Amino acid sequence: MSAPNIRRAIQLLPTCATTGIGSLPHTQLEMGLQAALALDIPFLPQLPGGRPSEFMIPQALEGLPGLRWDDEGMCTVDLEAWGRARGDFETRLEVALASGALEAFEPSLEGCRAWRPFLWEVENRKLAFAKAQLAGPFTVRSVARTNDGLAALDVPGLDEAMFRLLLARSLAMVKALRRAGTTPLFYLDEPGLYAYERSNPRHLLAMQELRLLVVALQREGALVGVHCCGNTDWASLLDAGLDMLSLDVRLSLDAVLEESGAFARFLESGATLSLGIIPTDLASSYEVGELVDAVEVSFKAALPPGHSFSRVGSQVLLTPACGLAMRTVVDAERILEQLKGAQRRLREALVAEPPSLRPPYAS
Repeated sequence: MSAPNIRRAIQLLPTCATTGIGSLPHTQLEMGLQAALALDIPFLPQLPGGRPSEFMIPQALEGLPGLRWDDEGMCTVDLEAWGRARGDFETRLEVALASGALEAFEPSLEGCRAWRPFLWEVENRKLAFAKAQLAGPFTVRSVARTNDGLAALDVPGLDEAMFRLLLARSLAMVKALRRAGTTPLFYLDEPGLYAYERSNPRHLLAMQELRLLVVALQREGALVGVHCCGNTDWASLLDAGLDMLSLDVRLSLDAVLEESGAFARFLESGATLSLGIIPTDLASSYEVGELVDAVEVSFKAALPPGHSFSRVGSQVLLTPACGLAMRTVVDAERILEQLKGAQRRLREALVAEPPSLRPPYAS
């Protein structure tokens, strides 16, 4: 399925649909699933509390020979162990990618204990849309280190194997969600893109690889997004062929809108923004109505010609600004409840538009 074809599914999403970034603080699987299933687009909960294997980098690289991680999810690769097992691993990876038989690369119980229960819920609830996520290739290879301190991105052979592993795992997850009868929204979690530099040839290649991964997932029938909770080269991401761009509103919305040419192309392609509208930094003070008002003001001031706030705003997704694993369960529940409040307020703002500018649901 080509990107333009799958992108039409964005128009079928609920107006200002709510979903999550991924991680939750719950230690009980059932409670985490309940919270994730309560949003408009249920999401796969990552539950790293007491289980470091569920932090984003070890979860993404599960199965890589020589991989080690600490209690905070920081990963290293023992190059000697990697070298001993590299040949067999790469052969198994390439056979799976060539055949499309990728089930072995789905998350295991250790890597994501919610994965199988989530698939069951998706299928039995007959969900039209479901969201999953995986750490993206730029972040994974920038953060993961060898045992002698090098970033994996700078180690020939290892960096390619990591990319191929992420390709296999993300395709396996999308295929499984499709078999469960849903249209997947698949986000690549890329906080490491704050360090992206166009002047770095290796970074340019990594961006090309990210684009290849996006296309591969779209061809499997997924709507594909990238989440970056820091500022980055937004023009490069806006032109990366994404269906959804996920960002921290207070930190980055205005910076994205300032990339007027790239943002206009992004909207013309039928893509949309995934707005991290509720702050997850406990030091932040805010009022939900003011957050929504600020989004409305920013859009109305900076949308390119031919794009109204009502049309663009009706198709955005709404999320917390970042994952919630480092918050308490009480904090997470409050943030998710505020997310629903922001949705109500934004829908009210859309209905208040002049009739000629209202989105279809409000006519």
